[in-house]
Amino acid sequence: MSDPLHEKLAHVLIHYSLHVKPGEKLLLSGPDCAAPLLRAIYREAIRAGAHVTPMIDLDGLHEIFMRESSDEQLTYVSKLDTYLNEYFDVHLYIMGEQNTKALSGIDPKRLAMQSASRAALSKRFMERAANKEMRWCLTLYPTQAHAMDAGMSLSDYEDFVYGAGLLNQEDPAAAWERVSVEQQRIANYLGKHDVIHIVAPETDITYRVAGRTWVSCAGEANFPDGEVFTGPIEHSVNGTVHFTYPAVYNGNEVEDVRLTFRDGKVIEAHAGRGLNFLNAMLDMDAGSRYLGEVAFGLNYGIQRFTKEILFDEKIGGTMHMALGESYPETGGVNESGLHWDMVCDLHEGRVYADGELCYENGKFII
Repeated sequence: MSDPLHEKLAHVLIHYSLHVKPGEKLLLSGPDCAAPLLRAIYREAIRAGAHVTPMIDLDGLHEIFMRESSDEQLTYVSKLDTYLNEYFDVHLYIMGEQNTKALSGIDPKRLAMQSASRAALSKRFMERAANKEMRWCLTLYPTQAHAMDAGMSLSDYEDFVYGAGLLNQEDPAAAWERVSVEQQRIANYLGKHDVIHIVAPETDITYRVAGRTWVSCAGEANFPDGEVFTGPIEHSVNGTVHFTYPAVYNGNEVEDVRLTFRDGKVIEAHAGRGLNFLNAMLDMDAGSRYLGEVAFGLNYGIQRFTKEILFDEKIGGTMHMALGESYPETGGVNESGLHWDMVCDLHEGRVYADGELCYENGKFII
């Protein structure tokens, strides 16, 4: 018997997030541990008239690849991957790990090398999304590993995940549409300004956004969602930011991160733990020391850190910054094999837009 929550989520993803139409080509990918949700989504997509191609990943294969492959294998990009990147109208990705630390023992230089080798694929994927040639969405299937990272039982974590997606409401799609209206108001306000100045404990940083587009995220590309973001003018970032929560990337945790920017570039990096990994990622390529994204988390149904960035970057009362690749739809032009989101709490912070106080103690006051 299928889980009613899986059926509800599948319906929201196929009809609200992705607006799947009859005849469209949909790639459905995810891990074998997410089989119950994958089945529900597959059924809903078939009923919607899509041509669905499932690609199911077996637990442990990626770890084997990262540990055993030669440098030539590590950086090889299959023509099939390039073709798949162009072929599908819709991509739906289900995350779910049985061991979130599987890659934590891999040499950071190998992780950086593999990410850099796929930078062109990532860039093309983002271009197609920005040009409306393709739609995509990413969500998570709750597992014991994710629950343990969050410090919860599996049942409590499931409640957290589905609650963050507003699936506890009678009509989740209508609820997300209301979120969209409010977030678009904030995005419109920010879009009329240039200099953004953020002040918080151990943080004092400015960046410029004139001519860039602020995007409201309300359940279309990420699920759950709840943020507004843009790409800063690449060489405009100046100051220091202290990221309140550990920065997690490929199962590696870097704690107490402090970055200092001058004319857009990270010139100093400090960490209480994991500095070698942080430096390896910063040195990945020419764009990895520049910001590709700046954003504010607006999902006030998420109020705890879980070590999963899909949720953590949306925490209501926070901002996040991503080192590396820009999203083309914002007007950002930074290119990198890296896109690493890091989160800063703003419950004791203030944000000024062209000198005007617009955000205080975790909320916009406009």
